[in-house]
Formats: sequence, C-alpha cells, structure tokens
Amino acid sequence: MKIDIKKLDIAKAHEHLIKGDFTSVELTQTYIDEIKRVNGDINAYLEVFDDAIESAGSADKEIAEARSAGESTLLGLSQLIGIPCGIKDNILVKGHIASASSKMLEGYHATYDATVISKLKAAGAVILGRTNMDEFAMGGSTENSAYGVTKNPYDISRVAGGSSGGSAAAVAMDGALFTLGSDTGGSIRQPASFCGVVGLKPTYGAVSRYGVMAMGSSLDQIGPIGKTVTDCEIIFNVIHGKDRKDGTTIDEKTYENGDASAKPIIGVPRHFLNGDGIDPAVIENFNASLETFKKKGYEIRDIELPNVSYSLMVYYIVMPAEVSANMARFDGMRFGLHKDGKNGIEDYFLSRRAGLGREVIRRILLGTYVLSSGYYDAYYNRANAVRCMITEDFYKAFQTVDVIVTPTTPSPAFKIGEKTSDPMAMYLEDIFTVTANLTGMPAISVPCGFAPKDKSLGREVDLPLGLQITARHADEKTLFKVGKDLLGEL
Repeated sequence: MKIDIKKLDIAKAHEHLIKGDFTSVELTQTYIDEIKRVNGDINAYLEVFDDAIESAGSADKEIAEARSAGESTLLGLSQLIGIPCGIKDNILVKGHIASASSKMLEGYHATYDATVISKLKAAGAVILGRTNMDEFAMGGSTENSAYGVTKNPYDISRVAGGSSGGSAAAVAMDGALFTLGSDTGGSIRQPASFCGVVGLKPTYGAVSRYGVMAMGSSLDQIGPIGKTVTDCEIIFNVIHGKDRKDGTTIDEKTYENGDASAKPIIGVPRHFLNGDGIDPAVIENFNASLETFKKKGYEIRDIELPNVSYSLMVYYIVMPAEVSANMARFDGMRFGLHKDGKNGIEDYFLSRRAGLGREVIRRILLGTYVLSSGYYDAYYNRANAVRCMITEDFYKAFQTVDVIVTPTTPSPAFKIGEKTSDPMAMYLEDIFTVTANLTGMPAISVPCGFAPKDKSLGREVDLPLGLQITARHADEKTLFKVGKDLLGEL
C-alpha cells in the first residue's frame, strides 16, 4: 500500500506493520525521503544515521518471526517495533556523533547508549538520526545551535522553539513518528506548542538521565514528542522506570496517588495569567479551551499559587548554578575540541573560547557568580528556599484539584532573530513552563488551536498554540486522560 505519513500515528503504523501492509524498511525509507525533501528548509536533523535501514530490517525480521509463531506472539510485540524516531543531539547513541549542537563536541562519538536509547532499541524502534537543539540545551529557540537555527514548519521565518526545537520540528514536518527531547525549563513543551505537536515532561526521576548530557541536574528530564497524547503515553511506558545507573530515578511506589475522579477537577491560577506580555490570542484560546472542558463535564476551579510569580527568578538562579558545575567537564582536555596554548591554563581558555557559544558562556558566568563566595547564601540558597515554597503551593493546590492548566507559552512562535539581542525577553518565554521543573511535577503541552494570521502583527499564517496541563508527582496517567479527552482521543 502507499504510505501516507501525514495520516500515521504510532498506533496506526503499528497496526499496518503487524498486518503486513508495509514493512519497517519501507516506512523508514519513506521518512528518510521526506527528511531529504524538507530538511534543507527546516534544519530539524543534523544527521540521518546510515544504519537506520539496517535497524528497520531487523525489526521486519522480528515481526516475520512473530507472525510465524502465531497470533498471540505477533500481538505481544512492542508497539514501537519498526517505528522510526529522531533523537535530540544531547542523548548518547553508541557509535554515533553526539555533539549537543556545539563545536566543543564536534566529531565526538558516543561510546555507549543512554538508558532511554537501550530501552527504545529493546522495543525495536528505528532511530533515524539526531535532531538539532540549542547548544548544550541552553536556549528557547534553537537559534543557539552551532549548526544553524531550526525553522518552524508552519512558517520558516519563525523559530521552532527550544531547546528541543529540532525534535519538535521533526515531528511537525513528518520527519519522524516521534522524537525524544530533554526538558530543563520547558524545552520539550515550548517547542511542542510552537510546532503544534504534543510534548511531555515526565515527573523528575521517572525517566533515566544516564547517557544524557547534563544541564541542570535537579531540573533535567527526558521525554517524548509525538503527534498525539496516546503516542506520548506509548513512548513514556517504554522509557520510564528505575535505573541503577541513575540514582535519581524513582520506582512506582515513590509517590502514592489515588485514582482521579471520572472527570478530574481542573485548577486555573487566573492571577498568574494577568501579567504583561501575554499575547491576547493566547488568552482567548486558553479561555476557549476551558469552555471545551466545561462542555465535556469538567469542573473548573480558580486556585491560588501565592509564590508562582517568583518561579522565573528562582529558575534563572538555580539553573545557571547547575550549568556552571556541569559544564566544568568540557574543558578541552578530556574529550572534544582542544586548542594548544602556552600552558594548561591557556589551553583551557582557548578551547572554551573556540568551542562554546555566547549563551552557554553567559549561563556559566551567571552560575559561577551566584555560587561564588559571598553570594552563595544571598542568591543560591535563598532561591532554593523559595523553590520549596513554590512546590508547597502546588501541593496545597492539588488537595482540591487534580490538574492545573495554563497556556504553554505567552505567545506563538516568534520571528527568527527577534529576541536574540534581548536575553530577558527570551527568558520570559519560560514563564509558564519552569514551574514543572522546579517542582519536579509532570506536565504536558497539547495543541489547542491557533493564533490567527494578522498582518498588522506580522503573522502571515495561523500559528499553533499549546495548553499546558500539570499533575501531581508520578500522576502521568491523569495528564494523559485529560489531554486525550481534550483532543478527542478517548
């Protein structure tokens, strides 16, 4: 049969593969052909792996053997077997380059698989290649990549978001059925919103970070980007779980959550939505989404999060501090780019100056400052105290509601270059997303409509918007339930 990738999701593709309507090799080749056709304009992929077709052939062989063994064996195959996917460039895939979109790691080949990659391979997924990102995941637009900006498939004059912009754009342009990204302050959810796809930031510790380049170790989490909530649920069920190689991972009993009511109660922090800088189209769309929930029988309650307005300030103290510590390993001595100087110290400075971009350097300097003697208590310790207060606010809110909803972003995708000269304007894009990373709670962005084209605002086309849904720790099942209901997947 002719493969129409625009109409495929994971469940549909799996059904076709099991029935023998097409093979994984045929499906994978279709995606590779599509990447070749559109990636020149979008720049979502940095590389398509030359072993993707071989991996697809192995999946076809396993499907054929299962078919010969009988229907029960065939139906027991993983839903990801033979499914093509893309991987963010900061996640290690053995034998392949993992550069984190930085000149510092240009040409560095991973010597082992990240845990999430091992799990995807065990499930039979086909890894198409590595996707573009902000350098070392530092940015909200993928303009900080050393290998060029990723453009939004809806309007190539606009950003795809970041730092997992390549991963989101790859799904939106039909360059993969799903991708993996990393999320430190919204880096999965924000680009998913900008590109009109679904992005999940799981509970902190739900997914192993072993084999993923660390940015902010108390904030980072790996998660899926897909076309549907169901797709993200399928992927999450494969990649989550405790890992002895990552001491921060949690097991199923870490958090005890009772079943949410038949219709989970939705909380709305309206006081947090009244600030300047939120596009009117975002608020209008958000209110329309609330009306959709009401029509579906959901109860909507206003809630208070007294300290949530401090979230962005706390985040931009804690995150750079952890960046400063994690980036110390990229010194030009142990791996990656190396420049020879007159002595070891000059080697260090020359290597970092040549290998690291402006935003990475900015965050290292900020982090080093807040951790320095005399400022550690004034900034870092105080920020962590407020972080605990914000988390406690969410705990209290979840005593009366099951999920909390906000817009994912304060605006639709902005023009390439529009905010690069103003770091503060760029950082404000994270205002709704950083809370999930500070609290460790799971959050998902689901498409919820479009900001209509408006030439007076420079919008030549309708631009996607996202709704963010946040739940209690380890309560991804409620996120999936509410998200699927909103999108009509139930």
